[in-house]
Amino acid sequence: MDSVGVAAAAPDAGPGPAWQSKCPWGAPSTTSISCSLADVMSEQLAKELQLEEESAAFPEVVAAAEGPFITGENIDTSSDLMLAQMLQMEFDREYDAQLRREEKKINGDSKVSISFENYRKVHPYDSDSSEEEVDWQDTRHDPYRADKPTTTPKRGFIGKGKDITTKHDEVVCGRKNTARMENFAPEFQVGDGIGMDLKLSNQVFNALKQHAYSEERRSARLHEKKEHSTAEKAVDPKTRLLLYKMVNSGMLETITGCISTGKESVVFHAYGGNATEDKVIPPECAIKVFKTTLNEFKNRDKYIKDDYRFKDRFSKLNPRKIIRMWAEKEMHNLTRMQNAGIPCPQVVILKKHVLVMSFIGQDQVPAPKLKDVTLSSEDMKKAYYQILHMMQRLYRECNLVHADLSEYNMLWHDGKVWLIDVSQSVEPTHPHGLEFLFRDCRNVSQFFQKGGVAEALNERELFSAVSGLNITADNEVDFQAEIEALEKMNEDHVQNHGKKLSTFSSDGDPPIYDE
Repeated sequence: MDSVGVAAAAPDAGPGPAWQSKCPWGAPSTTSISCSLADVMSEQLAKELQLEEESAAFPEVVAAAEGPFITGENIDTSSDLMLAQMLQMEFDREYDAQLRREEKKINGDSKVSISFENYRKVHPYDSDSSEEEVDWQDTRHDPYRADKPTTTPKRGFIGKGKDITTKHDEVVCGRKNTARMENFAPEFQVGDGIGMDLKLSNQVFNALKQHAYSEERRSARLHEKKEHSTAEKAVDPKTRLLLYKMVNSGMLETITGCISTGKESVVFHAYGGNATEDKVIPPECAIKVFKTTLNEFKNRDKYIKDDYRFKDRFSKLNPRKIIRMWAEKEMHNLTRMQNAGIPCPQVVILKKHVLVMSFIGQDQVPAPKLKDVTLSSEDMKKAYYQILHMMQRLYRECNLVHADLSEYNMLWHDGKVWLIDVSQSVEPTHPHGLEFLFRDCRNVSQFFQKGGVAEALNERELFSAVSGLNITADNEVDFQAEIEALEKMNEDHVQNHGKKLSTFSSDGDPPIYDE
């Protein structure tokens, strides 16, 4: 036996262990096919290898790409137009082949597939796909959808003689009205009237059209009211986001619920959070959320448009800004009262139309209003003199008139009276400031006179005691006439000098009434 035969038979000799024949670390026993350098550099070999790879991956694409236009046989290439058409056809075929590759890559083995049929550039005389391969869902024509009624020509009629049909025909108009229902809003369900060959008269179609427009406007109003307004005991999403931020920042620990509702605001109770270096957070807070609906603010612009602090910023054309100005105005008024030592809520922070104040009460129970509490004669007399002193200090030191002072806006807590709701408070130099002060004096005087306080002054005496103005009038009509004359004189002074200086003549400081 020669050496070659022994070497060839050597690997098969002896039953060796299995790990030797299947060792993962061993070199693979592959036989390399030797070829010359000229074969490797051959373009024909490279093209054959490329065609083999494409046929293995996309056999149908390669079959479709092969055609007489590639070789150019039996084609007259002397014409430039023919050459351009051949090049364009070849480009279109390559583009369509690329689209098919993308389809196969995206779809894969999925049961639901997408198609780029509408984007292909297949020419009608050189279509690569047969009619059976195109599904009806890939076309623009739906065989299960009823055809829309044909339109009447411009001449207004079709047919001749007895078979003439005008555009006013009942059947034609009915089908047109049915087709027009598709233009209604998506929320208005009209059904498949065309498929049922429904014929609507003009009267019915106009009624449906008007109803669809009404429902669309109503849904828009309800959506806007839900998104941009504060309900009776709820808040809109924007206000809710402000409250969430206050809780997340640690300013508030938790918001327990609603404690009071009014014409222009909703008040919530909350527990205070961690105090900061520049802010002292009380243990219990009251969150006053001004309602963003404009119903209660339409007729209350007189309290703010003539206030010199907000006169330049007031805009009748943008009423939503007025709501934020109400909250800002109450914050400034409470700050003045707090600096003067008048019992009132302490301002914590103002965010847009949300005002956080200290809570007047204890353990989530708000302090009762003066109209709801039953006081003894001593406490009633004490409360009267407290209110009288607060009105004088509010007028003299704070330079403010409450403008809505009554038993509904005064709380009884810790044996004394607290003033709340000062968003409408104005300065005495306001064009209606003295009228508001006289109305406050009337409310306070009537309440305490009904409560049995013998020392209670009437409205004119209380007005003179608070303001210190020397008005000598015997009846209420003349008294109010003099007040209007003083307001007119002050308004003329403002227009002439451009300053808010009071021109009211008084006989010194108003008298202080003690118990």
